[in-house]
Amino acid sequence: MTDRPAVGAAASRDDARALLESLPDTLPRDEILAINSSPSDIHTTRTYAYNGWTFVLPPGVFRPGDTSRIIHDRLLDGTIPVAGRSYAAMGAGLGVEAVIAGTLGAREVYAADVHPDSVATATGHYRRIVGDRPGTVFRPLVSNLFEEFPDSARLDVITFNPPAVSTRTSDDPTVVRNVCVGAGIVTRFFDQIVTRDLLAPDGEIHLVVSNTAELRRIVGHAVDAGFRPEVVHHRTWEGDNCRAFLFKLIRRAAA
Repeated sequence: MTDRPAVGAAASRDDARALLESLPDTLPRDEILAINSSPSDIHTTRTYAYNGWTFVLPPGVFRPGDTSRIIHDRLLDGTIPVAGRSYAAMGAGLGVEAVIAGTLGAREVYAADVHPDSVATATGHYRRIVGDRPGTVFRPLVSNLFEEFPDSARLDVITFNPPAVSTRTSDDPTVVRNVCVGAGIVTRFFDQIVTRDLLAPDGEIHLVVSNTAELRRIVGHAVDAGFRPEVVHHRTWEGDNCRAFLFKLIRRAAA
């Protein structure tokens, strides 16, 4: 496994297009299936450890993988700044991102997920680890993307590790929900942010996508929707051709 710092920023629309063209093709179906070939234990009770914290996952709640940990690490080291800011962890899962944001002093923390048991689990972990922290408001929310967010929401930071794998890797609907919904969930994500004007001035989106997804379609849609992308982290794994990218995106009007 290889981590790399930023591989370049897009300072203009032309640069954004150049970045788009530099992204790798989506992996072939057989390679995607091989990468996602491990038997799923999602219907069991499991544990997950991170940063000295232990999280208990009930059946149906997704355990973070390597791409999720990219976001966790970049939140923890300050690459994704949340202190004093309004932050939304989209697809909150078991709540690691929410816990990190709370401990670092985010002004408000939305822990949003379409799965009610995940929101309940994230809430339990947040209450146990962070508790009632002065200056931070915790807002757990069962929501399909931003549909249940209040109209007043203006977010300084949004993170998302979407289930955008382009090939259906399982017939289990729980696995599909967590892994391989496809690119459409990300294009809707950007459309809702624009339509509802959810991003605060100078707000940031931090999105993890790999070439198991339709990477160019996703980033291209963001560019067309008015976002300026920058790669802030790049990871590869020994033994396969998977490449994951952490993108920072801002609205061009805010530049």
